[in-house]
Amino acid sequence: MRKILLYATVLIFIGAGPAFADKIGVSIANFEGNFLTVLRNSMQKYASSIPGVNLQIEDAQNNVSKQVDQVQRFIAQGFDAIIVIPVGTDATPAITKLAVEAAVPLVYVNRMPSDNPLPAKVSFVGSNEVDSGTLQMQQVCKLMGGKGSIVVLMGDPATQPARQRIQDIYDVIARPECAAIQVVAERTGNWDGVQGEDLMTNWISSGLQFDAVVAHNDEMAIGAIKALKGAGYDMNKVIVAGIDATKEGLAAMKAGELDVTVFQDAVAQGSSAVDTARRLAKGESVKPVIWVPYELVTPENMDPYLAKN
Repeated sequence: MRKILLYATVLIFIGAGPAFADKIGVSIANFEGNFLTVLRNSMQKYASSIPGVNLQIEDAQNNVSKQVDQVQRFIAQGFDAIIVIPVGTDATPAITKLAVEAAVPLVYVNRMPSDNPLPAKVSFVGSNEVDSGTLQMQQVCKLMGGKGSIVVLMGDPATQPARQRIQDIYDVIARPECAAIQVVAERTGNWDGVQGEDLMTNWISSGLQFDAVVAHNDEMAIGAIKALKGAGYDMNKVIVAGIDATKEGLAAMKAGELDVTVFQDAVAQGSSAVDTARRLAKGESVKPVIWVPYELVTPENMDPYLAKN
């Protein structure tokens, strides 16, 4: 009898195991880029600190079809929840439909989906892009004294952050105190530092005159800085702004080359995404949108942010 009871106890223990395990599939737009790397690593590190949680992270390589296939595979393999950093904002309704029909909780991170409103068991974790470009451009306007010309290095126009950040720039320069600022050129560098450098090199070679460079992320800003320095520009006479406050961006700021950036908390986004996915999988009530605030970073207040990267 004791053996039977012991055996039954073992079976109950073994059977209870999976209920405490979290199998979460993660599809990331791409593994390139400093910010998404920090975000990916933060999710992995946070999940590894929680017993029983297992993330399977896959690279969509900026391919919408590949990302949809990854989500379908996560569903077919019985994952408890799915986390997605979308390749393109317009593709999210198809991903949402797959998850909802399969009754698998879905969490979008960093890039807001176009689904509005989000259905039950679907949430978004990220930072309000209205704040990112607004904080950035307000500081640029202040440094320019409300007048002058700027060039804009845009992110991938297929993504919501890039669309919102360019809108933020124009909204700020429409204000009376910034109305004498003119955008003389804007092109997409697709969040990529090399493309940012190439675009800036072309603008310089064409003889374009500008007072400030406003980039949608630090990587493109750093690419622009490389081109400017290579062309012999005095970095004290041109304003360069980025977004994300990455390790590399802050290093450029410390060197006196980057004048403005906006801290986007990749670590907080990553941990919050994992928490949200787990809560949804357990049937808990979760807000459809979880905001992680943006913070303006300048040479005067940058030191505390160095420790956050």
